Amino acid sequence: MSLTKFTSIYFIFIGVLIGLVAILPSIFPGSDLFVPNFWLMFGFLAGITFIAYLLVDIGVKRDPEVGIMAIMGSIAVKMIFCMAFVLIYSIKGKGIGVLFLLNFFSLYLLFSVFEIYCLLRNLRHQNLK
Repeated sequence: MSLTKFTSIYFIFIGVLIGLVAILPSIFPGSDLFVPNFWLMFGFLAGITFIAYLLVDIGVKRDPEVGIMAIMGSIAVKMIFCMAFVLIYSIKGKGIGVLFLLNFFSLYLLFSVFEIYCLLRNLRHQNLK
């Protein structure tokens, strides 16, 4: 999958997630579904996922033999930055609430599943060559 194709699919995915986040409060009125800094968290996870995919794309294009190391490295970098985000949020927010944990890990898992799906599509195309 080329970088332009990934970027277009990625923005469609982000648009769907934004639509879902916009619709959920109207489906469940009166419920506190999102933390106050939800869009900051959303932007951070969206950005770090895009950067992680860029790292993998560069690593695989440079040397396909070391592509797995690039994938593992990008996942590790993403996880380290996400752990740092949670640490900073917990220090600034005086503790982590259950709502933050649900918001963060649901977004983290959604973005990670999307990234892994796109990476597996890349590996499948390499096997066909």
